[in-house]
Amino acid sequence: MQRRKTVGISLWAFHALISISSFALAADQPKESVVSASSTERHLTNIRQLTFGRQNAEAYFSFNGTKLIFQSTNNWMKDSSASPRKPAGSGLGCYQMYVMDVESETVRLVSTGKGATTCGYFFPGDSRVLYSSTHAAGPECPPKPKRDGAYRWALDDYDIYSANLDGQYIQRLTASPGYDAEATISPDGKAVVWTSVKDGDLDLYTMNLDGSNVRRLTNDIGYDGGAFFSPDSKKIVYRSAHPTDPSEVAKYKELLAQRLVEPGQLEIFVMNADGSGKKQVTTTGASNFSPYFHPDGTRIIFSSNIETRGEGGRPSFHLYLVRDDGTGLERLTMEGHFNSFPMFSPDGKRLVWVSDRNAKEPGEFNVFLADWVP
Repeated sequence: MQRRKTVGISLWAFHALISISSFALAADQPKESVVSASSTERHLTNIRQLTFGRQNAEAYFSFNGTKLIFQSTNNWMKDSSASPRKPAGSGLGCYQMYVMDVESETVRLVSTGKGATTCGYFFPGDSRVLYSSTHAAGPECPPKPKRDGAYRWALDDYDIYSANLDGQYIQRLTASPGYDAEATISPDGKAVVWTSVKDGDLDLYTMNLDGSNVRRLTNDIGYDGGAFFSPDSKKIVYRSAHPTDPSEVAKYKELLAQRLVEPGQLEIFVMNADGSGKKQVTTTGASNFSPYFHPDGTRIIFSSNIETRGEGGRPSFHLYLVRDDGTGLERLTMEGHFNSFPMFSPDGKRLVWVSDRNAKEPGEFNVFLADWVP
């Protein structure tokens, strides 16, 4: 996830985001004006579709920019000769984790093939990856929560693991009961940030790459997640939903006790890497998620339904760019109904994201890569 609420929430099963409008259509109109004078995607060129069919999500670059780790319900073969254009089987019931070579488009499985996985990321050196998985709790896909009005996301029993690119030498980094996911690593290669319920709420934590030196960064009631470090590793951008009305707080806690979250409006926040200096970036009242720092370290790219949540019918989620003070909001994507999980390559020259553009079946979304035009 969505992505890293995909917020599987990581994925928040983000395909639900484009089919469920109960939380997305309830907000007031945005305060910011959106710069979208052109109908073209002027910042994106040489757009290339990397996956084809079913659900492919949360693709993130390796440190050297030559590989991507992503989650998919496609069933590729377990060797490196498999191509995303020719998956090996009919498809899986839940996400597994794969690594793709960007140039050759060869794909290999890096997770266990059991349980559900989400939120993959590379370690420095690109020879190991981390991901969150439920396989220790059981080999089957976790059951989806029953629909009762608004969309609810299950806090399944994920833990964070690291593994070699062949899926071997697995190391478990978290072992607390409940949800531990949405993990990413700082560009300087020194820290992991992730979301956990280990202390009774959905908060952000950091730890060393081996799982030691755990520190809690957030402590407000509500969800904090989907965090990424700034290019200089000094700041963290993340998404939050903090209920304030007593009845909303009570409902949130009641659902949390049932290991459920009912996503509402999400806003983007920035803080220092030690958890100090929290600052709200967006105030749109929309569903703003999947934030990532622009290479200049002062702007943030994210996904939102800012412009469609009040129109009725199917909401559309597009990519936007905003300064870290909340000004200069600019729409980046125009095609499709769902664009999310953006990440810039380490050199800042390319953007990878997930979209339902070109989809052949309902609920299909794929990984796209483009050259970034400043």
